[in-house]
Amino acid sequence: MNDVIELRMLAEVVITLFVIMDPPGTVPIFLGLTGAMTGKQRNRAARQAILVAFGVIVGFALFGQQLLAYMHISLPALQASGGLLLLLVAMELLTGKMEEPEPSGTKGVNVAMVPLGTPLLAGPGAIVATMVFVQRADTVPEWVAIGVGVLVVHLCLWLSMRFANVIHRVLKDSGTILVSRIAGLLLAAIAVQLMADAIRAFVTGG
Repeated sequence: MNDVIELRMLAEVVITLFVIMDPPGTVPIFLGLTGAMTGKQRNRAARQAILVAFGVIVGFALFGQQLLAYMHISLPALQASGGLLLLLVAMELLTGKMEEPEPSGTKGVNVAMVPLGTPLLAGPGAIVATMVFVQRADTVPEWVAIGVGVLVVHLCLWLSMRFANVIHRVLKDSGTILVSRIAGLLLAAIAVQLMADAIRAFVTGG
């Protein structure tokens, strides 16, 4: 089996990315960001978010080091920018602006790409972890393990967001608004932690 796929590497990739991307933890945030959508729109947003996250992860896995080096961008800078973006989204959730309908009808598409697809799902932590795994890969089975591991975690993320539809039917609109406020607090905490880690890395020269 190790001639086809490196099982130890596969386990490392799945566990690491699962903990960082946290599929169960995305459910309240996903509900908060898509509270004004219908079930069909929410399903489409879930698919789009997964595709965006997968594309970002794969793109950085293949070309991340070269891109950051070419643009003279450090990993802490990427982390801090992701934290700032999430903090802005958290403030919108806490103030209720995410529930306001937009006449353009493109709200679901925007939310699926930013902040759901990135930086919430494909955030600095997941990007850096994947880039580290790619740097460690020397053989074809290890590359296969990384690819399968990324697919498995994204499948878990999609299932979590699909399950969110059931939760929305149980909570109704008032419950979803409550969840969106809680999600705003969670997102704000995640954003502050990202920026604090980035500042620490800047100070220590990481």
